Amino acid sequence: MHEGKGDARTVARLAFSSATDQQGAAMKDTKEVSERLCHPGRVVSLFLALAVACALGSAAAAAEDVVLRAQATVLAVSPTSLTLAANSSSVVQVSNPAGTVRVTSSNVDVVGAAYTAGTIRITAIRPGQATITVSDTRNTRTIAVLVTPGAVNATPTTVYRLLAWNDLGMHCVDGKDYSVFSILPPYNNLHAQLINTATGKLVSTGVSLSYEAVADASGSINTISSTKTNFWQFVKALFHVGPDPDVGLAGNPTPSLSPARMSYQATQGWFAAEGIPITPYDDTRRKNFYPMVKVVAKDAAGKVLASTRTVLPVSDEMTCKGCHASTRTGNAAQQAARPPLSGWAFDVDEEKDWKWNILRLHDDHKSKNVAFRNALAKLGMDSRGLTATARGGQPVLCAACHASNALPGTGIAGISALTSALHTQHSQVTDPLQGVQLDAIGNRSACYQCHPGSVTKCLRGAMGNAVDASGNALMGCQSCHGSMRAVGAPTRVGWLDQPNCQACHHDGKRELSALDASGKLRQVSDTRFATTPNTPATALTQFRFSLFRYSTGHGKLQCEACHGATHAEYPSSHDNDNVQSIAVQGYAGTIRECSTCHASVPTTSNGGPHGMHSTNAAWVTAHGDAVEKSGTIVCSACHGADFRGAPLAEIKVAKSFSIERRTKSYAPGDKVGCYDCHNGPRGD
Repeated sequence: MHEGKGDARTVARLAFSSATDQQGAAMKDTKEVSERLCHPGRVVSLFLALAVACALGSAAAAAEDVVLRAQATVLAVSPTSLTLAANSSSVVQVSNPAGTVRVTSSNVDVVGAAYTAGTIRITAIRPGQATITVSDTRNTRTIAVLVTPGAVNATPTTVYRLLAWNDLGMHCVDGKDYSVFSILPPYNNLHAQLINTATGKLVSTGVSLSYEAVADASGSINTISSTKTNFWQFVKALFHVGPDPDVGLAGNPTPSLSPARMSYQATQGWFAAEGIPITPYDDTRRKNFYPMVKVVAKDAAGKVLASTRTVLPVSDEMTCKGCHASTRTGNAAQQAARPPLSGWAFDVDEEKDWKWNILRLHDDHKSKNVAFRNALAKLGMDSRGLTATARGGQPVLCAACHASNALPGTGIAGISALTSALHTQHSQVTDPLQGVQLDAIGNRSACYQCHPGSVTKCLRGAMGNAVDASGNALMGCQSCHGSMRAVGAPTRVGWLDQPNCQACHHDGKRELSALDASGKLRQVSDTRFATTPNTPATALTQFRFSLFRYSTGHGKLQCEACHGATHAEYPSSHDNDNVQSIAVQGYAGTIRECSTCHASVPTTSNGGPHGMHSTNAAWVTAHGDAVEKSGTIVCSACHGADFRGAPLAEIKVAKSFSIERRTKSYAPGDKVGCYDCHNGPRGD
């Protein structure tokens, strides 16, 4: 007799088994059953037996229901095997996924796979075999793929690859209120490039690109902005233009369920939609700093060529309330921000309160300043100051006086630029939480007092996530930008005078700081990982900028197309950032698989990104000859000075290669070196 011990699954199994036995017993001939029923003294037993049978039957039904429901929610793929001709593609349906779906190919030179919204697009590249592995948070399934040569005269179907990205990794907005003052409007930039994988070339003509809102894996979607902020109520007073609700300063609309067109910009070689007015509140009013959009490419006939999903990151965590919120009991650092003449505002609206305090503080300190009074007159503001101007219904645009390259054409000559004014002033301010000057703080907590932020976590890419053995961050904002005082230097050009990649990535090294011992940007001669010189070209001819977000590399692809956006380089700590890289190559990380953009992977010793060789099976066979011709020194940049493997030679997805009648397999995390297969770079 079962005494109730064990888990529910044990009970279910016993019930199901017992019920099955009862059903078998019921199949006996009627005569035997009749005799048992009519036997004297068995009436009570009969009732007990019937009760037990009913109970067992109910338990069996419940157990069977549990099994069926469990089967209905288990990850499934259909079909589980495919035979495709080279240069063709097919789809596999994915049902009941739990959480993030990851798709990898055991041989990306033979078969490519990309997952989007319940469908895996399988692309056959060349004859061979591969296994596609599909995993969610609970289960793993496989798809066996055989690629045949195909018909000799078959016309291959051209496969296009679409890559899209945001330029800065995070855009800031003033929040829900623009009635007091504004630092930045809702203004997000989306860029994209389309690649013909048959030629490996960018496509710029005969196609159109569009963007639209799409839900992320959590179901969050953002299709409207005008009901989430009063920006459009004050936009004309602030920026002297009057776009319709949900249309931005550059004429592009908020992502919605209706596709909005992107335009081609020949100078940069990308399709763009700039100034998209998006806010960090989804359609249920939940905070979501990482809303997603779908970008679609179509040919002239309207046929969809490719699509992708990417993030338009936005944060309202650009706040000054840590010091400037009204308080009666704050510490000395907070009380130091109190307007000395007019006092705290104590506005009931928390978002407006600190803004009023900043205007009051500015008026108290600058009321007798000649440049300030002249600026008020020039801009038609109330002569009593900024507070009176805003109280009169004219919100203040900070960049109207303090020029900002984020808002070209702003500022008044003779008044410090916005980035200089803010960073220079605040570098000497005491952090109210740590009790030390902000300029003396060497980690991102100093910047997160104002920039997004302790919740948003703007710095979330590969560099920002690097940690030591104890879990401490190895790099922060200061590692690239220097101290707060350095960022505020009057000679620095805000938004354009920025660090570059080669300051850390040079001569086979990966530095933890872009600065030399004197605090200046490190100057190196190695250009393997360098940003593009004089990019963007500006009217400031005395300066030569070189920005990652405008630089190009292999095949004229933008660097951000493969590496991810500034501050959110692949792999990011936020899942939404990684959706695109997982979809196109099967894992989160720099887009580095040749088959992503090449239907037929070329074999080259130095024609890949950053002078890299191919990573296909043909290269494994041919690399010995290449080394004999060019020497081993070029190999050390990625494979290490000892040729035993280095971070840039790390395998990201399991791969196997056949060479010299044996198979060499690599697991994710393995670093490829010369000693893997033979005795060093010159060994047999």
